[in-house]
Amino acid sequence: MPEPIPIKDHEKETRLVNKRLMACALFVVAITCALVVRLYVLQVVEYEYHSTISENNRVHVLPIAPTRGLIYDRNGVLLADNRPSFNLTITRERASDVKEELDDVVNLLHLPAEDRTQFDKAMKQARHPFVPVTLFYELNEEQIAVLAVNEFRLPGIDVEPQFVRHYPMGVHFAHSIGYVGRINEKESKALDTVEYRGTQSIGKTGIEKFYEPELHGHVGYEEVETNAQGRVLRVLKHTDPVPGKNIVLSLDVKLQEAAEEALGDRRGSVVALDPSTGEVLAMVSKPSFDPNMFVTGISFKEYAALHDSIDRPLFNRVLRGLYAPGSTIKPEVAIAGLDAGVVTPQTRVFDPGYYQLPDFDHKYRNWNHSGDGWVDMDAAIMRSNDTYFYDLAHKLGIDRLHDYMAMFGLGEKVSLDMFEESPGLMPSQAWKRATRRQPWFPGETVILGIGQGYMQVTPLQLAQATALIANKGIWNRPHLAKTVDGVAPVDEHPMPNILLKDPRDWEQVNHGMQMVMHDARGIARAAAAGAQYRIAGKSGTAQVVAIKQGERYNRAKTLERNRDNALFVGFAPAEHPKIVISVMIENGEAGGRVAGPVVRQIMDAWLLDQDGHLKPQYAVPSKALGDHAHV
Repeated sequence: MPEPIPIKDHEKETRLVNKRLMACALFVVAITCALVVRLYVLQVVEYEYHSTISENNRVHVLPIAPTRGLIYDRNGVLLADNRPSFNLTITRERASDVKEELDDVVNLLHLPAEDRTQFDKAMKQARHPFVPVTLFYELNEEQIAVLAVNEFRLPGIDVEPQFVRHYPMGVHFAHSIGYVGRINEKESKALDTVEYRGTQSIGKTGIEKFYEPELHGHVGYEEVETNAQGRVLRVLKHTDPVPGKNIVLSLDVKLQEAAEEALGDRRGSVVALDPSTGEVLAMVSKPSFDPNMFVTGISFKEYAALHDSIDRPLFNRVLRGLYAPGSTIKPEVAIAGLDAGVVTPQTRVFDPGYYQLPDFDHKYRNWNHSGDGWVDMDAAIMRSNDTYFYDLAHKLGIDRLHDYMAMFGLGEKVSLDMFEESPGLMPSQAWKRATRRQPWFPGETVILGIGQGYMQVTPLQLAQATALIANKGIWNRPHLAKTVDGVAPVDEHPMPNILLKDPRDWEQVNHGMQMVMHDARGIARAAAAGAQYRIAGKSGTAQVVAIKQGERYNRAKTLERNRDNALFVGFAPAEHPKIVISVMIENGEAGGRVAGPVVRQIMDAWLLDQDGHLKPQYAVPSKALGDHAHV
């Protein structure tokens, strides 16, 4: 009988189990040691690092936008303030279906399709979790009520109050104060990302842009504790923002209104200066626009209507308009001639109604085609005699004429705080060679003597050049800000004063400008009729389109927008000037007849009291009367 075969080897199995248990025990011990070591590294060696990371995940810094500084006129009238506005916002993390809710909002508020497109653009902007996105500004009461009734259907949609810029005067100061608008993508790349966190608007034009750093202020912060989803649990620390600085402008609301009334509905500009300080007292550019339209975003349709208008309401004519100055620069040309020694006050020129260069047949016409006969400097300024100034410009030559006009700021930026200003153009031989690749011709010098040809200036430059005559060569840059946070602006790059060889030349030209207004043959005597003060002025009529040799200007055959521009500059009281005014009326045709009365009306508004009497502070000092008697 065979031996039985054993089924199990208990001893062998026992040894195998013991080996496995030992291996498991060693593995557990190794894992435990590794965990202990890792915990030691995390809790002891890298404690500071991980503590900081943990705190950053828990604590967030939220910006608090500062309140924008206010803007006042010289008498404390508020020109730019901040008013509460109710805006529509959405918080993506709280919304159930963002797309559906945005569609519901558009339908409930009856918004145009373009607003729905803007909503999508706003939602694509980068942001932190639980930070609301502003979709729509300036909700009215009806819209707020509709959203309140449907609140249960729109989780994540809120109506939030916010301060936005407001311009109480609307169109009246649009070109001087400017406006703020929503920060665009290009601007956001150039801005200080820290200071402008939480800020949605920035100065776009005018004073709002030039003094943006001062008006904006400094951002504040809140340190808040959040949960894992980013929801704020509590505020840990609060730092108040620093509001923007208030600015007091040199502009005067009443004078601004008077200037606008005097200009009427005509296209043009007015700028009034205090020659002793350079303060801008009034700045008008017509037509104008309402800057409030731009604050929270203007629609495509509204912007197109402004931008495409033939009257160009967005165009600042005072600072950017480039015009031939016409005869308004004859006083500066006279100063140049006297100081250069090419003429004296007694130098006479015979005017047959035209001027001819030696050995040339071309006739340069005087506006008075019958001529004024023999004229000296007083008569030439008084009658605005073109022939005299043709001859004077020819005697000076283009190089000296250019240099003297540059001393008066013509062809240069002259303002202190108006970034939009155009430099204009005072041509020279070098300029023509560089831009036209042509030599300079004598005839081009001749017509520059009466402010025609290549020359282009802004109304502000004309006002400043006139202020230099009124101020006897003392430079004070025109500026709009009287004080910024109580401190007057400082000109860090002052222009050199004009020092004449004989200072009496200032009085000579001043006297000629007074004759324009007060002599029986003065070209603008009608504008000074009945004035209680002496006015020094100069009219100008500048061609918009050229007239062929031998032809005369025919108003009936000239399109309205091709007719001559009317200009006028003046200051008063002539013996001790307190106000300088430059007026330009597009296609106004006659400077003395059309623009002159505008200047007079503005001067009356500034110098006379409510009863129509000269204000005591503007009365002529006895010394000035004595000096005037000897001119």
